Amino acid sequence: MFKLKTSIKKEFLILLNDKVGLSIMFGLPIVLVFLMTIIQDSAYKIVNENKVKILISNQDKGTLGTKFIHLIEDSKSFEIELDNQLSLIATNRELLKRDKLIALYIPEVFSASMEEKANYISKKMLVDLGLASDTITDKLSKTEITFFHDPILQDNYASSIMGLISTFLGSIEQNLMVERVYHQMGFENPKNLEHTILENRTKITKIASSTSNKVPNPNSTQHNVPAWTIFAMFFMVLSLGSNITQEKNSGSFIRLKTIPTHYSMILISKMLVYIFAALLQVIIIFSIGKFIFPYIGLPDLEMPTHFGAFVLIVVLSSIAAVSYAVMIGSISKTPEQNNGIGSISVMIFAALGGIWVPLFALPDYMVFISNFSPMRWCLEGFYLLFLSDNGLKELTGVVISIIIFIIVCQVITFGKLKHEKLI
Repeated sequence: MFKLKTSIKKEFLILLNDKVGLSIMFGLPIVLVFLMTIIQDSAYKIVNENKVKILISNQDKGTLGTKFIHLIEDSKSFEIELDNQLSLIATNRELLKRDKLIALYIPEVFSASMEEKANYISKKMLVDLGLASDTITDKLSKTEITFFHDPILQDNYASSIMGLISTFLGSIEQNLMVERVYHQMGFENPKNLEHTILENRTKITKIASSTSNKVPNPNSTQHNVPAWTIFAMFFMVLSLGSNITQEKNSGSFIRLKTIPTHYSMILISKMLVYIFAALLQVIIIFSIGKFIFPYIGLPDLEMPTHFGAFVLIVVLSSIAAVSYAVMIGSISKTPEQNNGIGSISVMIFAALGGIWVPLFALPDYMVFISNFSPMRWCLEGFYLLFLSDNGLKELTGVVISIIIFIIVCQVITFGKLKHEKLI
């Protein structure tokens, strides 16, 4: 026991003297978690909170164009700049000049074509129901507005805005059609019909799924703090792996065989020291998310209710990262080789594990390959805790996968050192 304590103390001193390794293990992840959370939080706000800047040119000769613009304004989702002096071509050109994401051009015949469509459809309904005998011979002209968007705007975001605008158009069309049906049947339009329709629309309640009574609050902090903490853990391969490679090349392993202390004790000491460093990373980065983020306008980190399961995932993730670093250090022949293999493999693991890109955005074959990334299982464990408020029961598959990865790394490490007669 005394020898183990002495060995651990020695490894702590070695780690403290590794200034570059310490900066990578603690400085880099802190910068990343700030940077990535701020970027993603800004993206969330653009979608969920900030108003979209829109330029509108209304050339409509009737009243429906103005009504359409009022619906857009009432949605509270857009910041409207109205300029009715712009032609179709000028609207396209002015979009970029005026720093707007989207622009709408409403043509002169907008109201006329909408009314024509409403008359046609209402008349056809009455004929089909046998309430009118008129022959339907009219041919409809197309109702069309032009939607311009900034080329840097992603297609899915532009499509979602178009869908919202289509909803406003549909509301006008429905109300107009109902009015025409009443009119053609010889009845007066009921009072407050439009208000009644709007008030009785089916409402959609958005709830993030959870297996407990706690309602999850997914946000940029809940996503990024666990993700970049895992990335930081695995990046210790540069420090720990290089340390092991240097000891192999310097003959330290051979000298250890001449003294009573077995190298397995030295290896265990190294792992315990770096597991402690990984746990310290979690404490520091999670504390930043909990106590500092709110002061810079970011959501604070909400800790999971299942604390025991949280501790288990943190410890297993730390052991997995350290085991991987030891394995890379044992199979590398030079520190440069360790740094190359270690950094590139960690980047690949991060890309496949959902650190950079959500797994649902990957094609099926990439999702299958991601099963071999330890970061996927570590991150999934944190997400089950932080985003879905799951407990230990739901983490069984994640725990088993991480343990299997740890065992594989340890077996490869032992086999490699044994093969080279270093232990």
